[in-house]
Amino acid sequence: MRTSRLQLLAAAGVAVASLALTACQDGTGTRDEGASASQPGASTPSDASSQAPEESASGSGGNASTANGSTGPGGDTAGSGESGGGGKGPSAGKGSAPGGSDDAPATFNPCNGSNTSVSAAPVSRPVNHMLITVKNTGSKNCDLTYYPVLRFDEMQWVPQPVEESKPQAVVTLAPGESAYAGVLLSAADGSGSGGATGKKLAVGFQGRTPNSDGGPAAIPSLPAAGVYYDSSLTVTYWQSSADDALTY
Repeated sequence: MRTSRLQLLAAAGVAVASLALTACQDGTGTRDEGASASQPGASTPSDASSQAPEESASGSGGNASTANGSTGPGGDTAGSGESGGGGKGPSAGKGSAPGGSDDAPATFNPCNGSNTSVSAAPVSRPVNHMLITVKNTGSKNCDLTYYPVLRFDEMQWVPQPVEESKPQAVVTLAPGESAYAGVLLSAADGSGSGGATGKKLAVGFQGRTPNSDGGPAAIPSLPAAGVYYDSSLTVTYWQSSADDALTY
């Protein structure tokens, strides 16, 4: 009996072992392995999350290209460039024309000592003033720019202009027409200094730009007694009328 029990126990142990082996082979006991197999599943979100920044970076890269790259500002810049070139450009050109060379005579021909006659005569009113008259003696228009550059005898300084007398445009003289400049010779209240009597006067002309050479100077005759002047000596810009020239 004892032997039979031992045999039965041994047989039962073999059966249990066989069942365990079978369970391992047919997949019925894979719960623990299933937890292990779930690790790739866990790694999948990890992979997805690792790709997300790349996609986000790619997406933000696209946005950056739109915002800062050739698509965005390039397009905007090109747009403003087209607007500037197509819209603002021509209008800017038109806007600059009134203040540019279009205001000057199309053909600049300076008045000077070679195509004018010039006279200089003191006047009774206003006191201590002299009137310079320039007449176009040529066969075509000539232009008087800025103001006459005066020099008595060997004077070493240049009389300054009266800025308030600056005209709106260049004075152009047709043949036979005249223009004028007024000269304040000395202070009426005697406040001027360095008084002298000029015996000879040179009237210089300016060109298209300030202080440029406008051609030969003129030497008008002065009264035999000469003309008294002092440090108050100033001159107006060229004017179209004698009254305007003597206003200052």
